[in-house]
Amino acid sequence: MKIFRLFALSMLILTAQSLWADDEYPSVHPSVTFIKANGEETDSAQYAGSAPIIGRFMANPENVGDYTANYEWRFSKEGEEEPYLIRYEEDTEYRFTDSGSHLIVLYATFVKGNDTIPYRDETEPFRLVISESRLEMPNAFSPNGDTFNDVYKAKRGWQSLVEFHAAIYNRWGQKLYEWDDPAGGWDGKFNGVDVKQGVYFCEVKAKGADGRKYHIRTDVNLLRTFNENGNSSVSE
Repeated sequence: MKIFRLFALSMLILTAQSLWADDEYPSVHPSVTFIKANGEETDSAQYAGSAPIIGRFMANPENVGDYTANYEWRFSKEGEEEPYLIRYEEDTEYRFTDSGSHLIVLYATFVKGNDTIPYRDETEPFRLVISESRLEMPNAFSPNGDTFNDVYKAKRGWQSLVEFHAAIYNRWGQKLYEWDDPAGGWDGKFNGVDVKQGVYFCEVKAKGADGRKYHIRTDVNLLRTFNENGNSSVSE
């Protein structure tokens, strides 16, 4: 009799465990991928970089079953109570162009008949810090084929530019080249032919993620000679 009771108790426990496993509550496990302008990706939940940055957010729901899922992604700036954006998709994507610290939190609600289960991920919110903008243009370069300073472009350290346009002119005002990517630049050619050594003119209009507007006008000294040490006579 004792053996039968132990067997019955064991079966009851196994049945309860099975029922409990079949009755698991729905939940979400949000994740993010941040993508830089050059295509580089990171899955870090806390990230800092230069605008523009694309964020791909995924809810990763589990055990939804017969429940109807409702999602609410809230985007806000650190220190502000109200979100500046709310998205209602299970997975969503957003292009961040404003400087500052962005916080992203997912709220979910699962509904089945009169049963409603609210869910909020209790981990730290996703955080993306967009740096303030920066842009400087050099006044000289040396397209002489030594692979050093062969292209006229923004100085190293430019960051968080959401708009950019630059153009090169000769002394008669003729446009020789233009580009819209701050990572690009002029190789000292016009229609595929090297222009003469001399002074040219560059005009740049740009806008930063922090709202700063740039209007840069500068002479560009194009030099194709070397100094006595065998190095280019121009520094970036």
